Amino acid sequence: MKRFAIVALILVTGLAAAVAAAAVSPWWCAAAVPLVLLGLLGVADLVQRRHSVLRNYPVLGHARYLMERIRPELQQYFIERNFDGRPFDRDVRSIVYERAKGTDAEQPYGTERDVYLPGYEYLVPSMAPCPVPDTPPRVRIGGLDCSRPYDMALLNVSAMSFGSLSSNAILALNGGAAAGGFAHDTGEGGLSEYHLKPGGDLVWEVGTGYFGCRTKDGDFDPAEFADKAAHDHVKCVSLKLSQGAKPGIGGVLPGAKVNAEIARVRDVPEGQTVISPPYHKEFSTPRELVRFIARMRELSGGKPTGFKLCVGSRRQFLAVCKAMLEERTAPDFIIVDGGEGGTGAAPLEFADHVGAPLTEGLHVVHNALVGTGLRDRIRIGASGKIATGTDLVKRLAQGADYGNAARAMMFAVGCIQAQRCHTNTCPTGVTTQDARRARALDVRDKTPRVQRFQEATVASALQIMASMGVTDPAALRPHMLRRRIDPHTERSYAELYEWLEPGQLIAEPPASWETDWKAADPDRFTV
Repeated sequence: MKRFAIVALILVTGLAAAVAAAAVSPWWCAAAVPLVLLGLLGVADLVQRRHSVLRNYPVLGHARYLMERIRPELQQYFIERNFDGRPFDRDVRSIVYERAKGTDAEQPYGTERDVYLPGYEYLVPSMAPCPVPDTPPRVRIGGLDCSRPYDMALLNVSAMSFGSLSSNAILALNGGAAAGGFAHDTGEGGLSEYHLKPGGDLVWEVGTGYFGCRTKDGDFDPAEFADKAAHDHVKCVSLKLSQGAKPGIGGVLPGAKVNAEIARVRDVPEGQTVISPPYHKEFSTPRELVRFIARMRELSGGKPTGFKLCVGSRRQFLAVCKAMLEERTAPDFIIVDGGEGGTGAAPLEFADHVGAPLTEGLHVVHNALVGTGLRDRIRIGASGKIATGTDLVKRLAQGADYGNAARAMMFAVGCIQAQRCHTNTCPTGVTTQDARRARALDVRDKTPRVQRFQEATVASALQIMASMGVTDPAALRPHMLRRRIDPHTERSYAELYEWLEPGQLIAEPPASWETDWKAADPDRFTV
């Protein structure tokens, strides 16, 4: 209410000055005109629905959009003077914002990257490009033990919980997923009415806290899980083992954000900080993990069930593969979360130094499944800073079947990366449970932005693949992606990494994998 009162005060003061100008002296016009104009601008900001920042910060919020307008000129100024020794990269946020608004445009003058710097990557175009498919391909999720498979889109909403995100943000994300025909991962915070109301397809994520399907003691509640997993909008179930930005530690939701509604959805006490344990109570070995995945699939009525992890020890993942082989069951999908992935709150050392980046994580998971003959049964999702069509195509070439985006989807609903996620004072209403701030995010305006961003990004990926002579994402191969090693040397991913043949680990593991393969124990998570 404070912002309404301030705008009203400015407007009333301006009108009073106008009366004084008419009755006392024309000099009062010097105060009346700017105050009335500012007051009218504030009213316009409060009633408009397109810009969340202006709804929460009337008048003052225009400073941000002014800086946004002059940013390209400032950027060019620094580029021309080689301010930091190399050109600026294009702002990925600008790409997301433009696509979400439906104003995605081509850029003049070519790349701003130094293509001879080590680490520069590019996709290999074909001399015989092919037409872009009229309909985006989908990925069938569901192995031998799955009776209700699901066709996943190439790009989906990654895991973000209600509680971490506001109700309006969840409504906009799920509404966009419903309109665009792609999936929305609930995050580990439980299954809320805001996930269900718009009607979008859901991947229900269950974390170590078992929120939404837990007993009073924090154990897994199979009856509550089965009841919620049976909902028609729940298409897949994902067990979260670890998260890219903070693998090995649990999530934290500050008590200030745990209102009565959040407490009800998560089955936790109101007003108390919620800390997820770093480990699962239901299993402690690779074999028990595989059995628990099979149990969740059975409880869900045969829906695709898998797990998400940030890859650490290759030996431990191989132990899980051995458990799959011995138990004769396997997850339907595995989501690989890269160490570069984001979060609302995590210790800086974990975000910077713990967990494999997405490229290395995909390589381990893809090759381990290929080498054990399981790859055809299990689909791989990739999550970690996927924001553009190029990002998506790179991950598909590295072994993924589909991608998930979190941060880019937040940009699509208005996030400006103010980095206030953990304070409950998000200026755009995306990551807050403060109803006054959350109301600034207009669901009707932001829902189509989510849909447009996903559609434009997938279209970009298909256009890139067509330029490479590929129409089916499954046809992308590591040799189609190249990286510069030094100013005189470049290598394809086929040369940079070792790629196993189907069943090779079982038949005759290569020397580079042999030690880990022999040491992998399906009954212990050995380091």
